[in-house]
Amino acid sequence: MKPVSTHKRLTRTVSTPAHLAPGKERSYTATEAKNEFGTLLDRAVQGATVVITKHNAPRAVLISVEKFNALRQAPQLKLDALSSEFDELLARMQTPKARGSMERAFHASPEQLGKAAVRLARKRG
Repeated sequence: MKPVSTHKRLTRTVSTPAHLAPGKERSYTATEAKNEFGTLLDRAVQGATVVITKHNAPRAVLISVEKFNALRQAPQLKLDALSSEFDELLARMQTPKARGSMERAFHASPEQLGKAAVRLARKRG
């Protein structure tokens, strides 16, 4: 009887987070990744996201340095955008009238603050 080969390529399609790559990407078992590392490295360098699985579960991702750097810089870019937005908002709030009111509030006595709070409460009804 002729032996039957049971070795099949276990390449599957899995979802990856949108920030890693759009759509679905190919996955490889850890053994396939070990045996075909050069090919998988070329795929990653060309922009593909390569998912490496072990026991049918995603365990690692091989991506290009460009994608890695973009992911690493993403939090700082968001923080920079938020900081800029805050600075613009603060600048709009710093009109001469607003600045004067804040200055008076910081230098007000407890009695003056109390009276202002009562006036405001009566105004709001």
